[in-house]
Amino acid sequence: MRRLLLASALATSLIAAFASVPAIGGSLVPLGDASPGPTPGLQPIIVGSRFGGQIFGFDIDPDGTEGILSEAQTLPDGTVLAAVETFDQRTGTILGAVATTRTQDDFVTLGVVGHHVGLVEYEHEIALFDVERTFPILDPLAANHFTGRWQPPIDDHHLIEAVSRNHGTNTFVAYAYDNSENFQSQVFSSNLTDGTFGPLIVMTDPSFQTGLVPKLAYNEATKKALLGIQTIGNPFIPPTFALVDVSSGATTLFGGVGQGDVNGLAIDPGTNVACSTTEIDFSVQFYDLATLSGTSQPLPGATNQLFSGADVAVDPIHHLFLVAQPISSTSSGDSSIYVYDTKGALVESLHGFHFSNASNVVAMHIALHPRWRYGFVDGPDAGVSQIQSFVY
Repeated sequence: MRRLLLASALATSLIAAFASVPAIGGSLVPLGDASPGPTPGLQPIIVGSRFGGQIFGFDIDPDGTEGILSEAQTLPDGTVLAAVETFDQRTGTILGAVATTRTQDDFVTLGVVGHHVGLVEYEHEIALFDVERTFPILDPLAANHFTGRWQPPIDDHHLIEAVSRNHGTNTFVAYAYDNSENFQSQVFSSNLTDGTFGPLIVMTDPSFQTGLVPKLAYNEATKKALLGIQTIGNPFIPPTFALVDVSSGATTLFGGVGQGDVNGLAIDPGTNVACSTTEIDFSVQFYDLATLSGTSQPLPGATNQLFSGADVAVDPIHHLFLVAQPISSTSSGDSSIYVYDTKGALVESLHGFHFSNASNVVAMHIALHPRWRYGFVDGPDAGVSQIQSFVY
C-alpha cells in the first residue's frame, strides 16, 4: 500500500477526484452544545476500525462527541480496502463509513481543526507513483459525510505532511514538504471560516531542507507557528527551532535544549509555553516562547534512548501537557503517558497502555477532550487497528 512506500521511499501519494469518492452517510448525530461540560462516568473504551484495517490517522472533536479515523488493508486480490469512519467518543461505536474504496486508493485522517472540522487526505492512484491528492472535509464532523474540499495553495511537488491541531479557532497551520530536489518546504496558515490562506513561507534554514519532517505547533493568540527538527549534520546536539509569524513570514531561529530529533511538540496558548520531547537524551523540554529560553529534564526513570518520549498533546483549559512514552521507564511492559504542568512539574503518570511507532505508518499521537479530561491514544492492538481512551 502506497503509504508504506511513502514512509520507506518518499514515493507514495494521496488523492483523487473528490466527486469520485463514494460517500456513505452515517447516522446524523446532533452536535448539541458546542462545549459540552464534564461527563461523569466515562469509562475507558477501545475503538476498533470497522473493517479491521490499520488506522491511518485519527482525531477527536475536543468540543463535541465524535471522532474520526481512516483505515486501510490489502485484500487477497491485491486491492486496498480503505475507509474513513466516524465514531462516538463515549461508547466507541462506529457511527458510519464516510467513504470506502476497493482500489489502490487510500485515506489519511489529518485531524480535527478549526470549529469541529474533520480534515482528510485522499490518495487516488492514476498509475504507479502517479497520484492525485485532494482534501475532503467534514464540516461539521458530526455531519458524518464529506461536505466540501480544502484546497491548499501548493504546487504538485509539495506534499502536506503535518497540520497543527488547533481547535476552536478559525486558523490552523500546515507544513508542506518539497518532493523535488530543491527541498524548499513551506509553512502557511489556513482560515476555514472565510476560506483564505496566509502567505507561503519557505523554510530556508538548512536544518529544514534535509527531507526530515519537523514537528509543528501553532498559537493562534500570537499568530506564530513553531517548528522543531534535528539540527543538520549532528543528531547528538540540541535541535533547531523556527518561530514563524504566519501573517508576515518573519522567522526567528533559535537553538533548543535536549539532544537529537524532536519527537513531539505542543503549545499552551494561554501561557505561550511550548513542550517538546527529544530522541537522543530521552527528555522532555519546556520553552517560554516570549524569551525563547528552555529547560530540559529526562522522562521519569528514563536511563537510555529506548525510553524516549513521542507525541505531546496540550490541554489548554487546565494548562497541562501530556507526553507519550512508547516504552515505559516506570511501568514494566507498558507504554506510559506523563502529565506535566507548564512549569515542567510532573502532575500524574498514566500506565497500562500499549502503543508504539514501530509498525505505524502515521505516527502515534494523543487526542484530548480537555473539558472532559478525556483522551485517546493508539493501541492496544499491535497491528494498529485500535485506539483506546483514558481519563486524566
